Amino acid sequence: MDTTGRPSEEIYDVVGIGFGPSNMALAIALEEHEATSPEQPIRSHFFERQLMFGWHRNMLLPSTTMQISFLKDLVTFRNPVSRYSFISFLHASDRLVQFVNNQDFYPTRHEFHQYLEWAASSLSDRVTYGTEVTAIRPVADADGQPGLLDVEVRGADGTTSVVTARNVAISTGLVPRLPDGMSAGARVWHSSEFLSRYQQQPPHELRNVAVVGAGQSAAEITRFLYDSLPHAEVSAILPSYGYSVADDTPFANQIFDPNAVDEYYFGTERARDSFWRYHRNTNYSVVDADVIRALYQRSYDEQVRGSQRLHFRNLTRVAEIEHLGDATKVVLHSVLDGTQEHIVVDALVFATGYDGLDPARLLGDDFDRNFKRDESGRHQVTRDYRLVTATGLTCGVYLQGGTEHTHGLSSALLSNIAVRSGEIADSIVLRRTRAELADAQLAHSAV
Repeated sequence: MDTTGRPSEEIYDVVGIGFGPSNMALAIALEEHEATSPEQPIRSHFFERQLMFGWHRNMLLPSTTMQISFLKDLVTFRNPVSRYSFISFLHASDRLVQFVNNQDFYPTRHEFHQYLEWAASSLSDRVTYGTEVTAIRPVADADGQPGLLDVEVRGADGTTSVVTARNVAISTGLVPRLPDGMSAGARVWHSSEFLSRYQQQPPHELRNVAVVGAGQSAAEITRFLYDSLPHAEVSAILPSYGYSVADDTPFANQIFDPNAVDEYYFGTERARDSFWRYHRNTNYSVVDADVIRALYQRSYDEQVRGSQRLHFRNLTRVAEIEHLGDATKVVLHSVLDGTQEHIVVDALVFATGYDGLDPARLLGDDFDRNFKRDESGRHQVTRDYRLVTATGLTCGVYLQGGTEHTHGLSSALLSNIAVRSGEIADSIVLRRTRAELADAQLAHSAV
């Protein structure tokens, strides 16, 4: 498709795919750029599959708290005086004084979700909900170069339209992961759908439930089920020997600092390996200490009372599941002694994590061939989070996620989104400015 006759005002500087916290932060960074440089407006728009904003709604369990400071919001590390900060949200909600009095750096997950909804409400003109990007195709710009992208968008009514952009920023989130051979069903859930599934079940029908996993979500769901279903047997099926505590001490937390991204990106392979070897326990398959203590206290109280309905099956994996109408037969394999047992449960929850963003799923095989991969088959990514092209493409494909192998542990987390989105916004502005200067110099030399 040739776009040489397309008016420039119909071309977006960037189209965002997905509108979770990362692309929200990008939208804010672009808005604030426009406020400081009105002579260089950046045209952007975002498309989101959900019908309205929502972020991990199915894990907004009572009393669960964020695992990062409220200062690691959408903007503060990039622009502390932004009107989109968590502090501004508290002020607008008339809760700033009460929050300070609470003396806690970690808001509840429910309150942080309120903050994100509040920020999203001010960005409604920049996003179209209920739409899904189904294809991206490179097209020629006015100079005949492959510098533009046609983005195919399908609306909630099934109709398809196409928008053109110089860049895309992909932030489609993580993909829920189930163990090999396992499939979800009416009574077999992934943690990403937990609350909606749980609320569809009459509580009295949940007499025996089980949770698979050893991370934060697994522990929180186990605690929630135990407290919410006082009549039920609750099993925690753990691949490890109990839960491991998350390291949130100051020195360990430095790996989430913005400067650590440079250390990782420009570091040697040995240095990168050390990041993962020594600091995986800051985030992966670990649990906050207060949640571990809460579960242990409940288990100990049962020992004191002489009755048990909370069961920890350590070093155990699910070998097989069989759907039995309104129940599920779960075959368990003990890594400890090799034995097998089976239990019948009314609900089985897999809190088994997520797979990272794979841009190839959205780009398609033909377009994806334009981008370089490393020896392990992973996409090569520039420091400004842009895919490295193997051809003459001058358009930009930015990744908000899926860059753990190039940018480190914070790539899929909230900790660095304010700075990362600011860097992507700066890159988009800088690359457009350079292109305009090149065009001006070419036009001048032709006179």
